[in-house]
Amino acid sequence: MKLFKTFRLDTANHLLWCDGNRVPMAPKAFDVLAYLVEHAGRLVTQDEILEALWSETYVNPEVLRKYILEVRKTLGDRPDNPEFIETLPKRGYRFVAPVVEENAADPLVAATLPAIEEPAIEENTGPATAPPEQEGPSGKYKQWKLAVLPVLAVLVAAAIAGQHFRGTRNRLDATSLKNTSIAVLPFEDMSAAKDEEYFSDGLAEQLINDLAKISGLKVVGRSSAFQFKGRNEDVREVGRKLGVANVLEGSVRRDGNHVSITTELIKAYDGFQLWSQTYDREIKAIFGVEDDIAQAASEALRVKLLGGNGQPVSPNLRSTNAEAYQAFLQAQYFSGRGQSKEELGKALAYTDTAIKLDEKYAPAWALRSSVQNEMAEYGLIDPTEGYRKARADAERAIALDPALASAYLALANTQIDYDWDWDAANISLTKAASLEPGNVEAFRLRSHLSRILGDLDQATRLYEQVVALDPLRPNSYSGLEYLLYVGGRYEDAQATLQKALDLNPQATYVDLTMGEALIVEGKPQQALAEIEKEPIEWGKLTGRALACHALGREQDSNAALASLIEKYGSAGAFQIAQVYAYRGESDRSFEWLERAYKQRDPGLPEIKTDPLLKNLRHDPRYTELLNKMHLPA
Repeated sequence: MKLFKTFRLDTANHLLWCDGNRVPMAPKAFDVLAYLVEHAGRLVTQDEILEALWSETYVNPEVLRKYILEVRKTLGDRPDNPEFIETLPKRGYRFVAPVVEENAADPLVAATLPAIEEPAIEENTGPATAPPEQEGPSGKYKQWKLAVLPVLAVLVAAAIAGQHFRGTRNRLDATSLKNTSIAVLPFEDMSAAKDEEYFSDGLAEQLINDLAKISGLKVVGRSSAFQFKGRNEDVREVGRKLGVANVLEGSVRRDGNHVSITTELIKAYDGFQLWSQTYDREIKAIFGVEDDIAQAASEALRVKLLGGNGQPVSPNLRSTNAEAYQAFLQAQYFSGRGQSKEELGKALAYTDTAIKLDEKYAPAWALRSSVQNEMAEYGLIDPTEGYRKARADAERAIALDPALASAYLALANTQIDYDWDWDAANISLTKAASLEPGNVEAFRLRSHLSRILGDLDQATRLYEQVVALDPLRPNSYSGLEYLLYVGGRYEDAQATLQKALDLNPQATYVDLTMGEALIVEGKPQQALAEIEKEPIEWGKLTGRALACHALGREQDSNAALASLIEKYGSAGAFQIAQVYAYRGESDRSFEWLERAYKQRDPGLPEIKTDPLLKNLRHDPRYTELLNKMHLPA
């Protein structure tokens, strides 16, 4: 019997226990764990494990990586900060937790290895089935920009960049984080009926936006902060995973027309309370409470953490109509739940209600613009009409409140997605960034615009800020990976993509992009194996057509391309052009690029940086298309 941390490994009976409870485990996964524990503290190579456990048959090393991932999930281990299994890239694995024999006085292995400077990356084992999301090909490249899908998978890995940590693996070191960083956790709904979630979530989201206005303050994005909803996790762990020194949390309790909101600002390192306050309001007077909390919290941060520097949050122009305000919060709640027509339709309906109740309510106009941008992008409404309305709503919001960052971001979305007006988009994004220096969406969109214009270095630097501000959102890593891929940094791209899969093993488009990178890198066989794991059909067909051509399997490439055209010829014009360009069929590629231009395909702005189109770049038609799109040649 071998003991490590809270686990007990019974090798005689093939059982694993944790705190007295039996832990279910597949037999082969158990064998892998038992072998690693038996050789704890020592590097064991892939070949050694395969020879020991599969000596009588050939097994693809991918199978071993699958079982390593299963073991990690069972133990609750993280490949980027391992407590049990450390990966040594291209070498093997090492079991690093101290192991003792039951009833033994001394540990067999005291695995006090030095802290790993770079995260160990586990290789991809492929996603399971795709989540019920919009699967149109036109959405592929937008995922790098907006990345608005809610993260539903249980966290597998903490994804904070290495510079935020020093010292021990299991304890946040106060000296490794700047005091000027904060996460606002979703407020707990304490109402008896538990039906005020839209309000408690909306309160936290507005506070994130308000605090993002403070220059020099790192504010974690909504997606990462909301990972801790309902988890009741120790504040020190929250700080460690999010890479922040301070946490703002609270609760909401509603009783009839009365609302009580309790807030607390806490140092993540030691749980010390910096500030707390309870706010009691009647519903009719609730609309300004976020301003009260944001101002008080920012003042506490300014005085205690910023050394008196920085400016307090200025009040937002909120509706004086309590019903309009509640409708806005409900719209915000549904807009953050997903890309489905049902959820976005509800969000749109609630913004309509808010505007009907208060026509001068600028945030409602800005939110309606954002929702219509999204619905137009995913083909849920007519794109031309949808973007036209989105532009008008954003402009109305700006006219009502020229200091509303969300309005400029919504306008920039339309200017990038549909207008292709890069100068105007840059003006809008610059204004949004000046109003909310810590707004993660501003960094995301500014990076996207830089990539479109061909400045990959700046785009990468901006997206690194996205990862720092939203470290638990898989698409943060997907977006950075794409930039590394188009920049030719293929190994870095693959490692970054693995972080996205660690956070969400069902992430879509990840295997397609990894496959494309392998194709460009000259590894078509590996690329095809990766692409076959892609859960989205149009992505798999696109990748298959590319990889099979690279392998000289023209019949298979033609079949995949024909299927892509038949099923996705309307929405996938840019992807079809990619395949033809890579195969050297320039005339056919330009035919589909022209179709993508007429359709305002959201993939087409990638034309300047897409590695798959490099065969076209010396063709006069390529320069002509860049000029038509007002892109630098």
